[in-house]
Amino acid sequence: MNDEYRRLQVKNALKAELDATVDERITRHLSVNHQNIIAGHHFAAASAECLDLYRDGYFLSTVMVSQAVAEGIFRFVLERNGRGRAGEKGDRQTVAKRLVTDGLISQECMGAFVQIWHSFRNDVHHMDPRVATISFPALAKRNIDDLATIEREIFSYRLDNGKLLPVQARYWDIQSDGTVPVFLRLHP
Repeated sequence: MNDEYRRLQVKNALKAELDATVDERITRHLSVNHQNIIAGHHFAAASAECLDLYRDGYFLSTVMVSQAVAEGIFRFVLERNGRGRAGEKGDRQTVAKRLVTDGLISQECMGAFVQIWHSFRNDVHHMDPRVATISFPALAKRNIDDLATIEREIFSYRLDNGKLLPVQARYWDIQSDGTVPVFLRLHP
């Protein structure tokens, strides 16, 4: 079998798979109310990939990546508020409650973090036998919605004559000329 014939087989198989699943993918894509623009930080690409994983039906991977992105954003929020790892005592949920009390995140944002943290993280990351009993499509949808809630709050912005104005500037790296490095997720 030559390489060109093999390439054609793979191409036809991929096209058939896409044709068979395109309506489901569109439905999933439209079901997520994600932030189209977020600050261009180290977790932004992973967050965008998480959306693509969910759209394409990779639910287990969506759960894993959403957990990692949520953990990264939580640490980022702590650091940007001068509460790095050494400065905060207690488990994540206790620390999140203090962030709410101090007005740094909303109750809704904390709830989204907590739900993601309680989405079978250890079972999934260590591939414990329990993973065989988890409904990953439902869990992936919940996590992707929770991640969208977190990002909408942390990276909220307004537009003024085409200029992006971060609502919570401490989470954006605003340059001296007023520009802001961003990560665009402008799928139709």
